[in-house]
Amino acid sequence: MHFTKMHGLGNDYLYVFGEVPENIKDLSIRLSDRHFGAGSDGMIYISPSHKADFTMRIFNADGSEAKMCGNGVRCVGKYVYDKGYTDKTKLKIDTLSGIKYLSLEVVGGNVVSVSVDMGEGVLGEDLTLNVLDSAIKTTPVSTGNPHTVIFVDDAESAPLTTYGPVIEHDEHYPDGVNVEFVEVLARNELRMRVWERGSGVTMACGTGACASAFASVK
Repeated sequence: MHFTKMHGLGNDYLYVFGEVPENIKDLSIRLSDRHFGAGSDGMIYISPSHKADFTMRIFNADGSEAKMCGNGVRCVGKYVYDKGYTDKTKLKIDTLSGIKYLSLEVVGGNVVSVSVDMGEGVLGEDLTLNVLDSAIKTTPVSTGNPHTVIFVDDAESAPLTTYGPVIEHDEHYPDGVNVEFVEVLARNELRMRVWERGSGVTMACGTGACASAFASVK
């Protein structure tokens, strides 16, 4: 099969232009494996759309389907332009969380950056979760994907691999949740690390960065 590996801030996926195959769950698990596959946070399929310019579907490294991916949709913009599927620099991409609007910056015939209107986040009431015998205060935020934001003193030492998978499957989040550990560095600067639903620790998360900003404003 033919695919293109792309990343946004290290958040990497395998991109395929075409219809999603029936064995997508097994395929995404197998190809995402970083030792025995191509290695990625998942797979993204791009296809024509009747109500937008293109449709994007996202599958995590565990085979589950995500509604939206901020870094992924930016890569889709570069993919369709650089590969000649469109000559537009303003694009509409249909996702499971609605249509997202992209703006492409093109230099010398290639896309050098993509910005995306992520829409308005939806804040939930703060929750206190019992995690491994600790009471953890979190702020739920929906940015197309479900997130919960935890403010910490030091993001680098945050317990991603211990608290992350437990919170992902907490009873308050029956469909799972992405978990952000956020350190406030300054009034206009955050350090965020993430445990992504279905993929584990990733290097970046676009919807998670937005969720962290929404929670911080709150």
